[in-house]
Amino acid sequence: MTTTTTSTPSSPPSFAPSGSPVEGSALATAHAQLATAAEILGYDEGLHRMLATPRREIHVAVPLRRDTGETVLFHGFRVQHNVSLGPGKGGLRYHPSVDVDEVRALAMWMTWKCAVVNLPYGGAKGGVAIDPRGYSQAELERVTRRYTSEIMPMIGPDTDIMAPDMGTDAQTMAWVMDTYSVNRGYTIPAVVTGKPLAVGGSLGRGTATSAGIVHVTSAALAEAGMALSDVSVAIQGFGKVGSHAAEIFAARGSRVVAVSDQYGGIRNDDGLDVPRLMEHVQRTGSVVDFADADRVSNTELLALDVDVLVPAAIEGVLDENTAGSVKARWVVEGANGPTTAAGDALLAKNDVTVVPDVLANAGGVVVSYFEWVQANQTYWWTEQEIADKLEHRMITAYAEVSALAQREHLSLRDAALVIGVKRVAEAHQIRGLYP
Repeated sequence: MTTTTTSTPSSPPSFAPSGSPVEGSALATAHAQLATAAEILGYDEGLHRMLATPRREIHVAVPLRRDTGETVLFHGFRVQHNVSLGPGKGGLRYHPSVDVDEVRALAMWMTWKCAVVNLPYGGAKGGVAIDPRGYSQAELERVTRRYTSEIMPMIGPDTDIMAPDMGTDAQTMAWVMDTYSVNRGYTIPAVVTGKPLAVGGSLGRGTATSAGIVHVTSAALAEAGMALSDVSVAIQGFGKVGSHAAEIFAARGSRVVAVSDQYGGIRNDDGLDVPRLMEHVQRTGSVVDFADADRVSNTELLALDVDVLVPAAIEGVLDENTAGSVKARWVVEGANGPTTAAGDALLAKNDVTVVPDVLANAGGVVVSYFEWVQANQTYWWTEQEIADKLEHRMITAYAEVSALAQREHLSLRDAALVIGVKRVAEAHQIRGLYP
């Protein structure tokens, strides 16, 4: 194995995907990361091409009859990037900017993520280009059921298992499960994860991604002789992941000094009262105008003088324009793909330790796996059992990534990708090509 300390290869392999993605896009970032891992591992062009190319994908029309009687049309996608290690696993995203390239990138990251935390899954992802805030609950149900019907040949408890993502939730998964089950003639809880407890969901699933972020942050801090109670934290994105992460950080003694959402951000250098903030957001729908805090923009939040920065919103926020201003010692990626290749290079230059998304936010898919196992055996574990298993899985994965990084002089991102890509490639090579 050759060694490197950069996040982009000095002499990239000759393979370049046809129809190269837009520079700085999520897919471009995913391809750059894979190219680095392929170079470190010494893979040839054929294997690199196989690892970069989705196994299968589908683009479907999703018509909706609105409550007013008007008919509108949306576009939906499902991509299975790789299934060498097991069935596809990945979320369903509802967002107006969803397109097939974004879904391809997210599916690729899911492949490496599942491999890094040693799950028997491949990577998949789905999305519908819709802004869920502009539609009624009944309309979203019809969109979900139509989308599920259209992609049904691709999904199943042993082929491709969906979960919530941006713009979707446990109720969305219940609709997917019911639509799939009705068409099969019997109830199949394992076709989705992240569903309500009443229909086979798992305890601990709603906060799993956030808990995983805190576990790996704790492990990274421990290597520097620090504890969670020693650090200040800023979190960009106060949705399902960021809000629960703030709660857990605060409960474990960290000083959460700034948070933001799509409407703006707030800061208090003495530490925000997170329980009161959660009540404020529940009441108003935003962190903005929270008492005892000053306003801060999303961009300003990224440059605050804190110990730990958690980008937990959308892709690409740490790029060539913003990453150079980061003052945090650790960046722990709560979102998928928040750092571009150019941003990575700047963070490395400034000695910022990045705990990458394929490791940091893997807690959600870990507990999704637990939910899938429980559904298949129709036996449910206690919340404490799940919490203990999640912590063990995350700490073990971090230790493996950190050990490789130190041994081979790699960044944590490169080490995580090398582990994930190697496990997928080895499974592919052992299975062989058919025919």
